[in-house]
Amino acid sequence: MLHIGCHLSSSNGFEAMGKTALSIGADTFQFFTRNPRGGRAKEIDPQDAARLLTLMKEHHFAPIIAHAPYTLNPASADAKTRDFALMTFADDLKRMEYVPGNLYNFHPGSHVGQGIDKGIELIIHTLNEILDPKQHTTVLLETMAGKGSEIGSRFDELKRIIDGVTHNELLGVCLDTCHVNDAGYSLVKLDETLTQFDKQVGLPLLKALHINDSLNPLGSHKDRHAPIGQGTIGTQTLANVINHPALKHLPFCLETPNNLDGYAREIKLLRGLYRE
Repeated sequence: MLHIGCHLSSSNGFEAMGKTALSIGADTFQFFTRNPRGGRAKEIDPQDAARLLTLMKEHHFAPIIAHAPYTLNPASADAKTRDFALMTFADDLKRMEYVPGNLYNFHPGSHVGQGIDKGIELIIHTLNEILDPKQHTTVLLETMAGKGSEIGSRFDELKRIIDGVTHNELLGVCLDTCHVNDAGYSLVKLDETLTQFDKQVGLPLLKALHINDSLNPLGSHKDRHAPIGQGTIGTQTLANVINHPALKHLPFCLETPNNLDGYAREIKLLRGLYRE
C-alpha cells in the first residue's frame, strides 16, 4: 500500500489535519510545529491529539511528520541562533510526546562560512543536548540541495552527524527527491544512488521521503520544487521511486507548490502509478 500525504496547515489542530488528509486521499501528512519562520508554538490540546491518534489507527495511517521551522540552524556561527535552535528543538520534541511514535524532520543547518567540519560539530552538540532516550519520536535529518553553505547535501555528511550522536538510535533520514536531484544524485539511476546511500548511511535509517519534482537540472544546487511531472525529474522517474522495493513501504510526503485540490490530484496520480 502506498502511504502518501502532503504538507498541511496546523492552524486548526491535529484532528482537523487528519480529516483534511483523508478528504484528499492521504494516509499521512506533514505539518510545521510552529510558524516556519520561528516563534512561539500554539498550545496543544491533549484531547485533540488523542482524537488524531484514534483517527490514524482507524484509517491505518503511516507515521506523520512534524517539520521544524526553517530558522532552526544549530550550525550557525551566532550563539543566539544556536540557542534558539536548541530551545525550539527541545520544546518541539516535548510537544511531539502528545503524538508518540511519529517523526520530526529538520534541515541539518548551514555553517555560514565556518566550514563543514565546524558546522557538523555544532549540529552534533545540539542533538546530544536534546535527544532523550525516553522520547517516542524519531528525529530525521533531511537531505539537502547544497545551496550556499548547507550541510547535508552529501550522504557522508549525514553519516558523520549520525555517528557523532550518542543516542543515534533516535535518528533517521528523510530523503527529498528535489534536493537529492539538485545535490547531484541521479534518481534516473535510482539503484546506484540507493547503493551509495546504503554504503554511506544505511538504508535502514531511511524513514520517510519528500516526493517532489524539481525545476532545475541534476546537480544545480538550487532547491526549487515543482509539481509532479512539471519538472526535470519527471513522472516516470518518481513512479520508479515510489515503487522501488527498498522505498515503497515508507511514508511519502508531497511538498510541491500546490493547493489542496492540486495535492488531491497528485495523490490520485501517484496511487494510480503504484504497484502493489
